[in-house]
Amino acid sequence: MTLSFQQILSRISFSVLAALIGICFALPLIWFLFAPFNARAELGLEIPSPFTLKNFFTVFENTFAMRGLLNSFNQSIGGVVLVGFAATLAAYALSRSDIPGKKSITYLLLLFSSVVSGSAAMVPIFLIVSKLGLIDTHVAVILVFAGGLLPTAMFILRDFIDGIPKSYEESAMVAGASSMQAFRDVALPVIRPGIVVVVVWAFVNIWGSFLIPFILLRSDELMPASVAIYSFYSEAGTPIVTLLAAYALIYSFPVISLYLFVNWKFGFRFFGGIKA
Repeated sequence: MTLSFQQILSRISFSVLAALIGICFALPLIWFLFAPFNARAELGLEIPSPFTLKNFFTVFENTFAMRGLLNSFNQSIGGVVLVGFAATLAAYALSRSDIPGKKSITYLLLLFSSVVSGSAAMVPIFLIVSKLGLIDTHVAVILVFAGGLLPTAMFILRDFIDGIPKSYEESAMVAGASSMQAFRDVALPVIRPGIVVVVVWAFVNIWGSFLIPFILLRSDELMPASVAIYSFYSEAGTPIVTLLAAYALIYSFPVISLYLFVNWKFGFRFFGGIKA
């Protein structure tokens, strides 16, 4: 099929536009990779000369920042375990039950959850947590994150479970399996990709969050990395670019590693493993 001049020109224009947009996104990433190894605090894009690891050594000496990474890890793992466990059971119950209006319930929870972790809900959340005596604890941060992420996690997992025909579980129960055994041995292995997607999504949301821990925590010993990163600003509020870039690279490493590991081990599939 022969293309007209107008079609060729249109395709070339589209390719040039896509390349320009790609360059705009690529330049900050290239700077992000080079800046931590640069001895000078510059925002310009250049290959480090000389190449140095001094910025990382300085970052490792900052106990507040390094403790923040551990706190972020604790909060993220706690939130991921709670969200993954509760969302799996709740989504399975919603998918298999005959509750009238269960779809409306799911969408209503999803709607209200959008404000749980937003700035508009911080005052009532703070008052509730304060009444419970959980201010300045990891438990408060984990519970608030779980409350905000759980409805969306349920919504995602329910689609996976809906893709599993009920006849498979019914066959297992006819063979003598209990309801729990049918869930554990038939449904759970099939919805594992969905659980993995929810786990990665929840981890990324909790790992990168700033507002909730900043509001609910008071002690420097409990602050996560998203708050501790501000220790690389001067007293005048000016960022120390080299140290900030080095810490940001370290801060992003767990998320990138998790994504690569999960993608290699399980793969991301947005569908169930059994089709009717």
